[in-house]
Amino acid sequence: MQKITPFLWFNDNAEDAMNFYVSIFKNSKVGRVTRYGDAGPGPKGQVMSATFTLEGQEFMALNGGPLFSFTPAISLFVSCETQDEVDELWNKLSAGGQKERCGWLKDKYGLSWQIIPTALGKLLADKDAGKSQRVMQAMLKMDKIEIEQLQEA
Repeated sequence: MQKITPFLWFNDNAEDAMNFYVSIFKNSKVGRVTRYGDAGPGPKGQVMSATFTLEGQEFMALNGGPLFSFTPAISLFVSCETQDEVDELWNKLSAGGQKERCGWLKDKYGLSWQIIPTALGKLLADKDAGKSQRVMQAMLKMDKIEIEQLQEA
């Protein structure tokens, strides 16, 4: 059992979001789904809470109403091994959302993600400080991170 589980508060679209995320990531599945009954407080049949797993990481989702919304102060960091993986996740997760700088995006539900190739960390940690600085400067100009451009820096 996982000790710490991210808990995502949605207004009224937790089920849509959960199904969207599960459709994008491999090794993912819907878990337990609890729906509102006659007593509410949400519409009968609507998801109240749900669990789902993305790449082995469990999440909980709640349809809690409009009281709270997501902020970029919390984001989901996704480590990618290849440019193809970066491209696929970037395109799918940003569809209907907002593309931002340095590998960040906001999905159509307002949740912030960082789609980051593992090569970025390796290049930033290079023993050649000049190379590391050039990589940082290149990355700061990017929205979606491009591994080849980082390597050329």
